Amino acid sequence: MKNIILIDLDETLLDFKADEKAALTKTLTTLGIEPSKDTLELYSRINSAQWKRLEKREITREQVKENRYRLLFEALGKDTDPQKANEIYEKELAKQGRLLSGAREALERLYGKVRLFIASNGTVDVQNGRINNTGIGKYFEKAFFSEKIGFEKPDKRFFDTCFAQIPNFKKENAVIIGDSLSSDILGGKNAGITTVWLNKSGDGSPLADMTLKNISEAADAVIKGL
Repeated sequence: MKNIILIDLDETLLDFKADEKAALTKTLTTLGIEPSKDTLELYSRINSAQWKRLEKREITREQVKENRYRLLFEALGKDTDPQKANEIYEKELAKQGRLLSGAREALERLYGKVRLFIASNGTVDVQNGRINNTGIGKYFEKAFFSEKIGFEKPDKRFFDTCFAQIPNFKKENAVIIGDSLSSDILGGKNAGITTVWLNKSGDGSPLADMTLKNISEAADAVIKGL
């Protein structure tokens, strides 16, 4: 039975896009910069690209945090300290906590039937703040953060470290559920466990063992034995 379920956080359980928008709006306003739609969208694109570079081990986590604001301010023609911006942003993001539709109900259905674990590349303090604000921590046996482990998804070493800390772990019983092909699904594939990709369009990928639209569908599949 597939009873060890690793679940990603952002855009799998938590509404990162909404949380990011709220935190970034407050950050830019505090710095005296107009949080226009174009500026918010530009930041989101820059930020996403920097995290992809981290997944590929091209840059460090600290470089992600500085680069995203340095590049944004360069594009806006602003002489603003990127480190100060990041400090404000992370404090604001940690205050957020919006769940995607159906996420709490999915966790309720899974809780007690299988063993649940968080597997996130997000910043520990930020993610813990959002977990606490949503109250979903009670559903999980343990939370694994790449910042603490020292390796990012999709690095096999991230998963190997997680597995070593799960009592009675067996690969054949493990599943990872996430929205990112490049971190969650590739990582799960690298680690030799079953992968469930959440893709709103429903379009599949040969990389994933199963493709579903959201966490509600994933919970149903897990309960049915996949």
